[in-house]
Amino acid sequence: MRLRTAAAWLALLAVTGCGGGSAVSDYGTVVKGAKGTTVQVELRQGQRFSLAVADNPSVGDDWSLVAAPDTKVASFISEEHESEDEGPGSGGTTYFVFNSKRPGITEIRLFDCWRCGQDRTPATEESRRQSGEAIFAVTVK
Repeated sequence: MRLRTAAAWLALLAVTGCGGGSAVSDYGTVVKGAKGTTVQVELRQGQRFSLAVADNPSVGDDWSLVAAPDTKVASFISEEHESEDEGPGSGGTTYFVFNSKRPGITEIRLFDCWRCGQDRTPATEESRRQSGEAIFAVTVK
C-alpha cells in the first residue's frame, strides 16, 4: 500500500511541476511579439507554444493576458518571467504559455499597462502613450 501511495505522490509532483524555478520547464514553440504589432502564428494540433514579450518591471512594464483564446482552439497554461541577468533594473521576457487544441482560428491579446498601478488603467498621458497591446492571430491546423 505504501508503494502505491508513494508512486501516486511522485506522479502528482511530476504533473504539478513542483520544484524551484518556473511553473513550466517547456515553453514549446516561442513566438515573439511587441506593443503595437500583430503576429500570425500557425501551429499543429496538440502543440505547446509561448507568446513572448520583452518586459522590464523596474521601468513600469506590466504585461497581462487581456483576451484569452477560444478554449476549443488553445488553452492557457501559465505566465512565466525570465530576467536577462540578476542585476537590479534588468529587463527580461514574459512568456504566456499555451497548448493548441483543435483546428481553428483565435486571437490572443496581451496588454502592457505601463506604470498603471493597482487599477490597471493608464492614469497619465505618458502612461497612455507607453501602454499598448501585442496581438497574436493563432491558427491551429
